[in-house]
Amino acid sequence: MLSAFLNALKIPELRFKLIFTILMIGVYRFGSWLPVPGADVQTLESVRSTGAAGGGIIAVLNLFSGGALTAMAIFALGIMPYITASIIMQLLAVVIPRLETLQQEGEQGRAKITQYTRYITVVLALLQSTGLVTLARNGQLFGVDVLPGVGTWGVLLIVLTLTAGTSAVMWLGELITQRGVGNGMSLLIYVSIISQFPSQFRLVFQQGEGTFDIGGGAGLVSVVVIVGLFITVAVVFMEQGQRRIPVQYARRQVGRRSYGGQSTYIPLKVNQSGVIPVIFASSMLYLPSLAASISGWEPLVNFNATYLEPATGGITWVYIAIFAGMTIFFTYFYTAIAFNPVEVADNMKRYGGFVPGIRPGTQTAEYLDRVLTRITLPGSLYLTAVAIVPFIALAVFDIQAFPLGGVGLLIMVGVALQTMQQVESQLMQRNYDGFLS
Repeated sequence: MLSAFLNALKIPELRFKLIFTILMIGVYRFGSWLPVPGADVQTLESVRSTGAAGGGIIAVLNLFSGGALTAMAIFALGIMPYITASIIMQLLAVVIPRLETLQQEGEQGRAKITQYTRYITVVLALLQSTGLVTLARNGQLFGVDVLPGVGTWGVLLIVLTLTAGTSAVMWLGELITQRGVGNGMSLLIYVSIISQFPSQFRLVFQQGEGTFDIGGGAGLVSVVVIVGLFITVAVVFMEQGQRRIPVQYARRQVGRRSYGGQSTYIPLKVNQSGVIPVIFASSMLYLPSLAASISGWEPLVNFNATYLEPATGGITWVYIAIFAGMTIFFTYFYTAIAFNPVEVADNMKRYGGFVPGIRPGTQTAEYLDRVLTRITLPGSLYLTAVAIVPFIALAVFDIQAFPLGGVGLLIMVGVALQTMQQVESQLMQRNYDGFLS
């Protein structure tokens, strides 16, 4: 792996992409610690050091923002408004024929959808920043007012600052995707999760001192690391798992030359949707909190305060159940969007390909859909199981943090594998061994 990394640095084009990606990540991390105007830095530092920022949705949002939320930084909203906007656009594409047509128009249609997604992101950023400032001022976010003395104009300035910060994060992610290595949005979330490891391990160590019988804080950290490593191995194993559908291409005779006749396969991954369902579920669970803070509707406020964001800051079983159900739903939903059996079957038929024992066309599409549905079930259950591990630990064992598990670990492994495969493909084009070779 080290030699592959050194080979990547030898290629000027790839070296530029790596350096550019690192610089953009540096800009993102700088903005994650630059506080908004009027923020009480000392109070925020006290909140972070004591771990009093709460749990549930607030903890997930803080994880995805790389600690920017508890620092009330200009990038406090992180990439979540963009993710939510992407979810909305994908849902609308199913019910609005015009958007579905745009998806099928190639690069030009995708550019138009991306433009619509940006507009929705700005609108969501305005709404979410308004809700965030409201919660921060009345003490519901951190248990204390972190914006003391901020008036109406100050609130407006903070809302505009947070919205501009979200737009800047979206721009950085797109720049990394276009000119850097890997998917920019995924890499920004990956860096955010990695940046929270020191503080999370510190919380685990502090809780273990005097409460954990074997080795105190160091013993509890060791247990968390060992469990996390086992989960990591399981995640890598499942992410690489696939069902290979054999495909045979008929031999065609054109003049004196024959074409086709080779055998290949269609790789259907057990986890076809990657980490997208977990990110979708996490972002959607923030919407009730946002709606409750903006509308003030009492039934919604009470439901949110009782089941999603209790005053104790812990995790409720209702929250875990909703999160698990949404993860399974989005796994099937995104898989249906990402893989179209009818289109694959038509392309196979057009080029003379067929699955042995299955008639080309409609029966092939039905067969692919049936196989995909069956392997998506264990994939969705696997995603759900890994995602709720830290939540169960928080609810049952009263652990303040679980660094190597759940949403963070799924995203880390998925993004790392995706980025390495992209770098490896560019290395293989130049006859170098890749990371995974």
